[in-house]
Amino acid sequence: MKDLRIVFMGTPDFAVPTLQTLVEHKYNVVAVITAPDKPAGRGQKLNQSPVKEYAVAQGIPVLQPTNLKSEVFLEELRSYRANLQIIVAFRMLPEVVWAMPELGSFNIHASLLPQYRGAAPINWAIINGEKETGVTSFFLKHEIDTGDLIFQERVPILDEDDFGTLYEKLKYSGAELALRTVQAIERGEVQPQPQVTSAETKHAPKIFKDTCEINWGMPAEKVRNFIRGLSPYPAAWSKLNGKNFKIFKVEALENAGYTSELGTVHTDNKTFLHIQTAAGAISVLDLQMEGKKRMPVQDLLRGYNFNV
Repeated sequence: MKDLRIVFMGTPDFAVPTLQTLVEHKYNVVAVITAPDKPAGRGQKLNQSPVKEYAVAQGIPVLQPTNLKSEVFLEELRSYRANLQIIVAFRMLPEVVWAMPELGSFNIHASLLPQYRGAAPINWAIINGEKETGVTSFFLKHEIDTGDLIFQERVPILDEDDFGTLYEKLKYSGAELALRTVQAIERGEVQPQPQVTSAETKHAPKIFKDTCEINWGMPAEKVRNFIRGLSPYPAAWSKLNGKNFKIFKVEALENAGYTSELGTVHTDNKTFLHIQTAAGAISVLDLQMEGKKRMPVQDLLRGYNFNV
């Protein structure tokens, strides 16, 4: 096998451990492609992506195209003569980009494909109450997340996991899987398998603010899964007592004994905050009122009363 010349594509911190693993294992990452710098904060100072920050620190050339079909960008990309491209948490690529290297372009996706294709696989796996997920390496093709499978690594979803904790686990599992995939490609031992979908195949569409509103018409355990699947970001929310609250952590109370309307608040305004669901109730443990910081429910109740 000829020496690998790798172009890495990624933007958020989820992609950094994979790039770091390649560098630490002495692979020749000839260039990194990431999102353009974005203005942020009060001063609108330009922020670099986490991937760019790491690449610059390692002295790796960084490309930040706004148009992936631009001839100027394509010429520059060709100039690096990469024979393999690795993509982690980047945007959709045109064929002219992913078909460029002779060994192909592979992606790391945070689910066990074909389950949970789409932009939010970690969120939806928890929301749907899955007990297991994982990471998948696959070669890119036209339709998003549909390419031939290379390897998969299974990761259990623990009862106490939320989006934040599972994201961290999959971030590092993805890095290990990428290394294993590169080593197999290097040895010429990859045997890709086509994805097989069925009526049971679940999807992971992008999540928007409206998607995050809590439906109290679900049973308590489903409400709990919905909340932890969106915690800490983008966060499930509901209007309570006339104000918007983000809710980060709850317990399901299957036999709370309440018989009130859906979404009714029950509280002593000191120690607990319970909310009626379609079956049982949930006990809110951690939340954030609009205009305030996130805090445990007892801290909120010291300075705020619900009209019960």
